[in-house]
Amino acid sequence: MKTSDEEVERTQQPGLTRRDLLKITAASGAATAVAAVAGPALADGGTTSGGTCTGLTAIEAFPTSPLILQPFTDPLPVPLAARPIDPATLATWSNKPSGAPGAQDCDGCSHQLWPGMAGTVCESMPQPLVYQNRLQVAAHSFSSSPVRTLVPYKDVNGNTVPAGTVIPKLPDSTIYGFNGRFPGPMINAEYGKPCLVRFENHLDENPQNLDRGDFGAPDWAFLTHLHNAHTACESDGNPHHKPQAYGPGGWVDNLYLNYPAGGDEAEKQSFFWYHDHRMDHTGANVYKGMVGLYPIYDPVLDPGDERRGLRLPGVRTDNGDGSFDVAYDVPLVFYDCRLDDGATPHQDFHNGCGEVHPENWGKTFFRHFPNHGFVGDVFTVNGTAYPVLEVKRRRYRFRLLTAAVSRQFELQFMTSAGGPKSAVSLGYGGDELEGQWRIQDGKQCLKFVEIASGGGLLPNAIVRDSIENWPAMRHEIVVDFTRYLDGTPTKKGDVIYLTDICKMPDGRQASNNSRIGLDPKYKIPLLKIVIGDDAPDDSVMPTAGTPLRAQPALPDLSTLPTRTFELQRGGFGGEIQWLINGHPFDATVPLATVKQGQPEIWVIKNGGGGWTHPMHLHMEEHHVVSRNGKPPTSIPGHQDDTGKDDVIALDPSETVVVVRNFRTFTGRYVAHCHNLAHEDHAMMFGWILSK
Repeated sequence: MKTSDEEVERTQQPGLTRRDLLKITAASGAATAVAAVAGPALADGGTTSGGTCTGLTAIEAFPTSPLILQPFTDPLPVPLAARPIDPATLATWSNKPSGAPGAQDCDGCSHQLWPGMAGTVCESMPQPLVYQNRLQVAAHSFSSSPVRTLVPYKDVNGNTVPAGTVIPKLPDSTIYGFNGRFPGPMINAEYGKPCLVRFENHLDENPQNLDRGDFGAPDWAFLTHLHNAHTACESDGNPHHKPQAYGPGGWVDNLYLNYPAGGDEAEKQSFFWYHDHRMDHTGANVYKGMVGLYPIYDPVLDPGDERRGLRLPGVRTDNGDGSFDVAYDVPLVFYDCRLDDGATPHQDFHNGCGEVHPENWGKTFFRHFPNHGFVGDVFTVNGTAYPVLEVKRRRYRFRLLTAAVSRQFELQFMTSAGGPKSAVSLGYGGDELEGQWRIQDGKQCLKFVEIASGGGLLPNAIVRDSIENWPAMRHEIVVDFTRYLDGTPTKKGDVIYLTDICKMPDGRQASNNSRIGLDPKYKIPLLKIVIGDDAPDDSVMPTAGTPLRAQPALPDLSTLPTRTFELQRGGFGGEIQWLINGHPFDATVPLATVKQGQPEIWVIKNGGGGWTHPMHLHMEEHHVVSRNGKPPTSIPGHQDDTGKDDVIALDPSETVVVVRNFRTFTGRYVAHCHNLAHEDHAMMFGWILSK
């Protein structure tokens, strides 16, 4: 049947390791063939073609996802705070968390610091709240809407399913999720109160016999990184400290002291997220669902109570076990995916031998090895495609996170008289179908106030029309839903769309945004916001320039050592096509050794080639000194370079100078591009922090 838009495991052992490929001089380009790819073994419901694939290149074709016919009907999932393990339950654990030697993980590692440890910064800290996160195989629904095929395919019985066929609902996709959810549990943390998270690998268990598809770490291993907490390397979840990761049955206690760098109040942050960091398969594992949230509150300035401190929106409810919920403080996680169309071949170094998988129709499709990075055509918020949120007529705090592999977003609030129209009904095809739905008549209806970037509260609030959010970046905004941009009041039932205006056809770079020129027809509604009833509001709306948090004083830059790191496209091709200072990532070879307590200047250069790179530096936040030799705030779109951050947005051929410090801990850390297709193909380096 047809309808209008309005009506409606496999396990795989690679034939070559990265270390093998380091010894090979291959032709340049991501599509470089490897000599052979071993045929994968079947495992618990996984499907595959047998045999050995020879002379393969990476196919650049991506599926056209089925069209979601009824967007903006599923409610936005708004997470509640996870609850810590009850002490009585904790007492029954055979391997209880502790600061004893060898107690940090299943491999006998030890914590550098532990709450109550005499003579350290932890001496007066309370014992940590303990949380348990199991890595689990689970089913996830992106939408309850009927969908329509946009390309024909042959089903598992060989029958042709024509384009235009309506299917009542998408099949669930298989995820690897923290406690089987995507996004995973949200831990509301607070400075001065440590948290410990026991991460356990149960990915070998598959009680529902779900088809695992053909992506994700082939050994089912994980590492979990709390991005970008000030954390000891053994709890940082990075592949320089732990290149082998944790396989099935493995566990690790990641201790988050919730202690600002140097004990400096100005170094407090406000929004972390945790995600997988398994070497070579971070993108696949993150895309498969290994994402969780970790807002962190300052009990002085930002306690989650709008009657105290800066009086930012939030009504706090303490749960009596150390956890707490904050109403009107809503995280929004942006993620794009591709759904298998049953007709696109699976073929790259990790995914398939050129076969199609009609049995995976409508489930997530991943290309590990694309030349241009991986972007999806279905856009989701908090794991749901095109959801709807009813808000009260009052102020809200939104915490914005992009958990995409490569896609950049630019967000703006719009109204639309005509409402969403599908891109296909408007006559678009190819890359123009990305996002599926458009509000071509959309007009900006609200400004908002940015209060925080990835490094926490800004020194001063910034009024903005829109904001760019690149992979791994976080921005926090306050939105007043009582009044429009022109001063007229909102009323119950009004509809506003949070809209993406950054056009990014592939993972290379944005083709259109407000800095380089907008496509006036590219307005992708991500979230439908419906105005509801009035509600009490004790928050205070920040205005332009409102002081928020003093920033740490910068040292005399002329006295600091300087290091330069250049991000480059390599000539090796294949698994090591992305380099830093001419080197692919090697967990055994650090590119820098820094001294504890010694600030340094790091010069980060984008080596060109027309690529953008969101460069992430682990361990402590940086301060941007200049962009291409100019004050950073003089560059359009970078007003919030006044604050701290942990991701540097690098435009093509851009050079950014930052200053950073290294305190509290020692050990092995990494820095890498957070376009995860780049990170997984060697754009990462290890560095060591020593006394």
